[in-house]
Amino acid sequence: MSDAAYVPPKVWQHLAPSGGHFAGINRPVAGATHEKALPVGKQPLQLYSLATPNGVKVTILLEELLALGKEAEYDAWPIRISDGDQFSSGFVEVNPNSKIPALLDRSAATPIRVFESGSILLYLAEKFGAFLPADAAGRTETLNWLFWQMGAAPYLGGGFGHFYAYAPEKLQYPIDRFAMEAKRQLDVLNRRLGEQHWLAGSSYSIADIAVWPWYGELVRGNLYSAGEFLSVHEYTNVVRWANTIAERPAVKRGRRVNRTWGDEAEQLAERHQASDLD
Repeated sequence: MSDAAYVPPKVWQHLAPSGGHFAGINRPVAGATHEKALPVGKQPLQLYSLATPNGVKVTILLEELLALGKEAEYDAWPIRISDGDQFSSGFVEVNPNSKIPALLDRSAATPIRVFESGSILLYLAEKFGAFLPADAAGRTETLNWLFWQMGAAPYLGGGFGHFYAYAPEKLQYPIDRFAMEAKRQLDVLNRRLGEQHWLAGSSYSIADIAVWPWYGELVRGNLYSAGEFLSVHEYTNVVRWANTIAERPAVKRGRRVNRTWGDEAEQLAERHQASDLD
C-alpha cells in the first residue's frame, strides 16, 4: 500500500506489527513484559546499553574520564533491544521508558538511576568535574548543543533513519521530508564548526561527545550508508571535526563497548575492566 492510499481511521488501534526493522518489539504501552533482574558487577557504575549512537555517547565519555585519571570505572552490560531486553522488569526499574542507555550509580549510599543519554552525560560530567565548563557562559553554550542534539536526533534517527533504512517500504514523501531536515541540521553544525573548533567553543566537551555518534558517524559513512544520498562531503567543517574526534583513543575504545555486530575485532559485548579493551 502506498502512503497516498492510506486513510487514517477515526480512532487508531494497534492491530498488528507494521513490518520493518524492530516492528516486532514496538508496542503502544509501557512497563515490563517479563521478570528478569539486571546483572550487577563490581564497579561503582553499572551501565546497561548497546553500541547504538545513543549508547556510544556514554561509553565514550566514560573512557574519556578514565583517560583523564578519573575514578570512573564501570561495568557495561549489553541490552539486546532486538530481543526485548529493555522490557525486562529489572531494566524498567532503571529506565521506565525502556530505552538504552541506562546507568545505575552504586557509589552513593542509595543507588542513583540515570536515564536518557543527555542526562547521563550531564550527570557524569558534573560528578567528575570534566568536559563541562565551569563558567556560566561556557556551561550554557555546552548545554545548548547537548539539548540541541537531544531534540534533533529523533529527526535523524526516528525520522530519516527509519524511513530511509528500516521501513518495510520506501516512501518518497517521508524520505524527502526527513532528508531535508537532516541536511538542514548538518548545515547548522557546519556553520557552527566553521566558527569554532569544537561545538561549545575552545574545548572538547559533552556537546561534542553527544553529537558525534550521530552526525559525526553519518558524515564518516558509518550511519545508514546514507553519505552519498545526503552529499555529506559538502559539510567540510563537520567532516574535519568528525575525523578529529574519531582519532581520539578514548573514542576508539568507547565505540567498541556493547557492540555485538560488525567486525569481530571491534566487538566487546560486555566490559568490566580496562583490560577488556586491550
